[in-house]
Amino acid sequence: MIKNYFKIAFRSFWRHKLFTLINIIGLSIGISASVVIFLIVHYDFTFDKFHQDSERIYRVVSDFEFQGQKSYFYGVTTPLSAAVKTEVTGIEYVAPLYTLSPDVSIPNYKGNTPKVFKAQDRVTLTDKGYFKIFKYKWLAGSAETALNEPNQTVLTSEQAKLYFPSLSYQQMLGKIVTYDTLKTTVTGIVQTLTENTDFTFHDFISYSSSAANKGLGDSMQLTSWGSTNSACGLFIKILPTSNAANIKKQLAGLMKKYNPPAPNSNGSSAFNLQLLSDIHFDRQYGTFDFSSTANKNTLYGLLAIAAFLLVLGCINFINLTTAQAAQRAKEIGIRKTMGSSRKQLVFQFLSETFLITLFAVIISVVLTPVILKLFSDFISPNIKADLLGTLDILLFLVGLTLVVSVLAGFYPALMLSGYKPVAVLKNQAQSNSSKTRNAWLRKSLTVSQFIIAQFFIMATVLVSKQIYFALHKDIGSRKDAILYINAPYKVRTVALNKLMLNKFSAIPQIEIAGLANAAPFSGSTNTTIAIYKNGKTESKTGVEIKSGDENYIYIYGIKLLAGRNIQATDTGKALVINNTFAKLMGYKHPQDAIGKIIEKYNGQQNIRIVGVVADFYERSIHTAIKPLVIAYGKGDYETGTLHVRLKPETAGGNEWKTAIAEMTREWKKIYPNDDFSYQFYDESIKQFYTVEQHMAELLRWATGLCILISCLGLIGLAIYTTNQRTKEIGVRKVLGATVAQIVKLLSTELVWLIVLASLAVTPIAWYAMNSWLQGFAERTSISWWIFATSAIGMLLAAIFTSSFQTIKAAIANPVKSLRSE
Repeated sequence: MIKNYFKIAFRSFWRHKLFTLINIIGLSIGISASVVIFLIVHYDFTFDKFHQDSERIYRVVSDFEFQGQKSYFYGVTTPLSAAVKTEVTGIEYVAPLYTLSPDVSIPNYKGNTPKVFKAQDRVTLTDKGYFKIFKYKWLAGSAETALNEPNQTVLTSEQAKLYFPSLSYQQMLGKIVTYDTLKTTVTGIVQTLTENTDFTFHDFISYSSSAANKGLGDSMQLTSWGSTNSACGLFIKILPTSNAANIKKQLAGLMKKYNPPAPNSNGSSAFNLQLLSDIHFDRQYGTFDFSSTANKNTLYGLLAIAAFLLVLGCINFINLTTAQAAQRAKEIGIRKTMGSSRKQLVFQFLSETFLITLFAVIISVVLTPVILKLFSDFISPNIKADLLGTLDILLFLVGLTLVVSVLAGFYPALMLSGYKPVAVLKNQAQSNSSKTRNAWLRKSLTVSQFIIAQFFIMATVLVSKQIYFALHKDIGSRKDAILYINAPYKVRTVALNKLMLNKFSAIPQIEIAGLANAAPFSGSTNTTIAIYKNGKTESKTGVEIKSGDENYIYIYGIKLLAGRNIQATDTGKALVINNTFAKLMGYKHPQDAIGKIIEKYNGQQNIRIVGVVADFYERSIHTAIKPLVIAYGKGDYETGTLHVRLKPETAGGNEWKTAIAEMTREWKKIYPNDDFSYQFYDESIKQFYTVEQHMAELLRWATGLCILISCLGLIGLAIYTTNQRTKEIGVRKVLGATVAQIVKLLSTELVWLIVLASLAVTPIAWYAMNSWLQGFAERTSISWWIFATSAIGMLLAAIFTSSFQTIKAAIANPVKSLRSE
């Protein structure tokens, strides 16, 4: 019986090639998109799910509040781990972390020459508690002893092969690895984690090395309870009988004991617990300095896109199958006359749907690697198209095939199998069908297609409009022809920075250069507390700090509103503030702030305001402009970045390339062991909107697919409409109707369906877009033309698609359609 069903299905496919091809294309588009989205979502949702007892693993994090403003930090104070081990109950294991970015030196690498691996960013100090909480497979050494003594290190298998490519894991034990100046001995090798994880450390140095090495210990601030560092982390695994609330209460006791708030303080700090499963998705705290979080809302949005595309594919199938019903009515009537039951006919049509869906899935499996390559710029390289080698993905494909088969095929199977043999054989199966419930269902499904397609069009236009607004908005600083170069932080000094500045300033193609820390618009944040008097009232606020020399504001074209610029003699005595800070202090006009005193600032007292500059954005327009000071920088950090403004290039000139080549030569004279690396300021600004740019790209693809699938569905609707009105068209032509009049007649219903869809989707789209824009401090307007453009664009696409069928029906010979009369 099953064999017979499939044999009949193949015959039907061959007889109706066009319908079969359109159905397969529509379903394969939706399924391909769904498979790709599933791979992306599955990748993020499986992060760190493999750890044993993960529901009992927590990261200790820090919460801060100042004047009602809250901030969150995944780092903690360094001495907290020791206090937790000795004073907090209910914890099974404690694992301190302190991440480093050292240069790693391997002696006798492939011979007698040492090999240096620069700035390794996944190196951490920890102890055996880490390997108690997070289970690794040990290839050499033991978890109990490998990190018990100072100056010991454990490597992952991948990193071990990089350091000692010719040795076995056992032979690596006892080898020397030097981290900057810290000389360690390899005591263990663990298997590199192959699962999806944020814990991608590859070098583990014994935590006790910090106490044995004074320089390292001092930089880690082992006894400072007042300094929170992103490099310092703490993980705990609580006992099965304990709970997070009890641990948090004890952590609050440690904070009160070792770091109580100062008298009359307007701020507070506290330790909190973050569940392991939340780390990958929590943007408040983040993950680690070398990894990034995923956004659950984005992932759910991707799932919604996949669902919409699948629904569109299923709607297409339903419309096309019902449009084809007239051609199969007699077949159904004869089968029923010969004794077929309705149940058998339902299985027959469902088997046809299953085969079409199966073909679509096979095509999707072939297309998926190609689609992943198209999106390779903004998805993880770890997302692989191993569709048949992973059980979860294989089950997804099987489930998807069955679900789509039922969704797309069940209604057409019920409808077709319900024809009465007598009516069918009298050619009355489709009589008055335009007024039946089936017709209204088809129209409703078509309207739903238009609603989904127009929503994506509107969202794509709005996101693109907001990105354009962000990239072209005046941010208060000049963007073009500026580049900056970070001096190597391990070897740079103020003297070397100034020498480099002098060398660069002498290059003819450079207009002006200066020393500072971060650019005006950057991800680097340095804040402090400023105390000042607003009238007779003493006020306190947090302020952003930018450090630079006298050329800083000129390089970036920052406008001086009042007073003068900073100069070398101002260090510790005077500074420049932005207009937002001046207004916060109570001065309506910038000039009024000149000469006023900030009583306490960054550990200094009685600092005079000598200038006020116009506001400029320090980060993306997601964040509002905050109070800011510009101080003259003198230390290694404050002068660690060279900022260069180039002269304008002549038409067809090569001045910038020449300038960069000359800077490279001068750089190598001073820092021969470090690469010359620079970044253009305007390009760095664009990187702040990569999430939005990726969203726009995904929306463009989704919109294109929605329109394509919807247009395929329109073919089905047009075929159905013209089939139903064939004789009417013939009569009208005999009575003198022109081709244009008939095309207008056939297209009127389509136009009204699109108008209805536009009216329905507009409030939904407006609400969704307005909600998304609330995440920006500065945002574009939701213009009326976005909705109008979407409706007109969808209407033109629909008319163009359906016109092939309507024009074909309009120019057909009426004799053929009236012959049976």
